[in-house]
Amino acid sequence: MCLCVLKFKQMKKYNFDEIIDRTNTNCIKYDARSAFFGTDNLLPLWVADMDFRTPDFIVEAIKERADKDIFGYTFRGESYNQAIVDWLKRRHNWTIQPEWISFSPGVVAGLTMAIEALSEPGDEVIIQPPVYFPFFDSVKGSGRTLIENPLLLENGRYYFDLDDLMLKITPRTRLLLLCNPQNPGGMAWNENELNELAQICIENKIVIISDEIHSDLIFEGSRHTPLAGISEEIAQNCVVCMAPSKTFNTAGLTTSFVVIPNKRHLVKYDRVLRLPHLHMGNIFGTVALETAYTQGDEWLAQLMNYLQSNYDMLKHFFNTNLPKVKVMRPDATYLIWLDFSAFGLSDDELNSKLIMAGVGLNRGVQFGKQGRGYMRINIGCPRSVLQEGLLRIEKAFQK
Repeated sequence: MCLCVLKFKQMKKYNFDEIIDRTNTNCIKYDARSAFFGTDNLLPLWVADMDFRTPDFIVEAIKERADKDIFGYTFRGESYNQAIVDWLKRRHNWTIQPEWISFSPGVVAGLTMAIEALSEPGDEVIIQPPVYFPFFDSVKGSGRTLIENPLLLENGRYYFDLDDLMLKITPRTRLLLLCNPQNPGGMAWNENELNELAQICIENKIVIISDEIHSDLIFEGSRHTPLAGISEEIAQNCVVCMAPSKTFNTAGLTTSFVVIPNKRHLVKYDRVLRLPHLHMGNIFGTVALETAYTQGDEWLAQLMNYLQSNYDMLKHFFNTNLPKVKVMRPDATYLIWLDFSAFGLSDDELNSKLIMAGVGLNRGVQFGKQGRGYMRINIGCPRSVLQEGLLRIEKAFQK
């Protein structure tokens, strides 16, 4: 009897078709539409959070903690780090030690603090556009010199341009920011690609800061390779930034973590983290992370099946109705890179056309000049919403 009940709980069917009204909650994705697009009258398929309900087991755990009625200073106990250790081993076959883990209030915050900790103003930091746009601000806002090593586009996939990388490295180059899996292209870099990149950085004493926030959102047939899991040598030369926020839709709880196997680098990072007292975190984010990483496997499996079907529908739709739009096939993430360049529109014209159609997407040029003619769409939403957005895009371009 007990085994049957356990099996039933594990196989609970989650409803990703549910429409949830997120307006009037100070939600950036919905309530800031007018500020970003000049109108509230559009479907927002842009900000990288999902329109699915945060898993019930996380919500219940937060409610249970809220019932304690006092929200004073707290710390993250041993079970918190152990949940991370177990999740990374179970999901990615990556064995880490609890003492390698430190806190960050977000992945962007973590990589920015790592920049502050491991380089000096004026030092060169390499990024690989088109890439997650906060990378640009984190480097320049820290007073570092931004160096671009653009990715190569071949047969609908991005690759590292290692020849160009070698040409860009100087004695002032200290860091390289890696997006793994890649945003916006969705590549889950394989071990050979990562190893070649890492060896160049090791030879030139360049530390890699790896943003791996999308590492759990892997489609069937692909796998995530943690950079620091390839070898001890590479592990000693990198900082890995991760979080459950994209995976379990908890971004508003501002709870992320970094994995830093190099003790000297970890000490420097913690010094930057603790000076403004950012190390404390928040109670509910701590509860959410631990709960997600101990109870979230089945929910995540169902989520990825749903996202796969959303992607399949999107791909078929464009192939059938707007074949001039080229869809980059992702290995990971619910963010899809769309190439509209065949229409010959400027970026402003393309953006305006989509807004007039009633669809809000991320402009490709946000990710670097290599994103001209592209838009990024978020498929982490109920299928009926995505379908309506696609129909609006088709109508606009048929005109």
